[in-house]
Amino acid sequence: MIRVGDTHVLCTATIEDRVPPFIKGSGLGWVTAEYGMLPRSTTSRMRRESTTGKQGGRTVEIQRLIGRSLRAGVDRVALGERQITIDCDVIQADGGTRCASITGGWVALKLAVNKLMKAGDVISDPLISPVAAVSCGIYAGQAVLDLDYPEDSEAGVDGNFILRGDGQLIEIQMSAEGSTFSRDQMNQLLDLADSGVQELVALQLQAAG
Repeated sequence: MIRVGDTHVLCTATIEDRVPPFIKGSGLGWVTAEYGMLPRSTTSRMRRESTTGKQGGRTVEIQRLIGRSLRAGVDRVALGERQITIDCDVIQADGGTRCASITGGWVALKLAVNKLMKAGDVISDPLISPVAAVSCGIYAGQAVLDLDYPEDSEAGVDGNFILRGDGQLIEIQMSAEGSTFSRDQMNQLLDLADSGVQELVALQLQAAG
């Protein structure tokens, strides 16, 4: 369970001795993710996507983001030909659910890899570096780390920053919401995100033992 303020996400990992057909026989492992929000994770009840018969576009986008972000911290050769699926279920949402899912998802992934190594199924640690994510934005003219929902909804600029613990960038999603931003402001937000991610990585390593 990862709790970032009032955003709470349950993250679990499942190991399977199979991989998607497109990499079968390659010797490479795979990490993927599924994401969902419970009906009362928000202030007003949302319909379960299962009742509509399909996932919404936002859900698909987020779970693809989680999967590719976590894969960026994995040596897929060392993982071997197996799949680890990370399930991220949002119990309570107050902004930054995708960032919390990535950060908590890595801890679940680390615990799964620890299990593989303890059993001798994996010889060397396939995790290159921790992966964490944080939101940043410009709110009331100030650079703010980890926007909650009220801040996010009124921010002139907001973004999600996904980094590895070694400082390598994985993905940046930034957009102006009724305002523009300068390159200096973008660099300021990136520096803020980097410091936030380093704090998260310390907590990840502590949680994963």
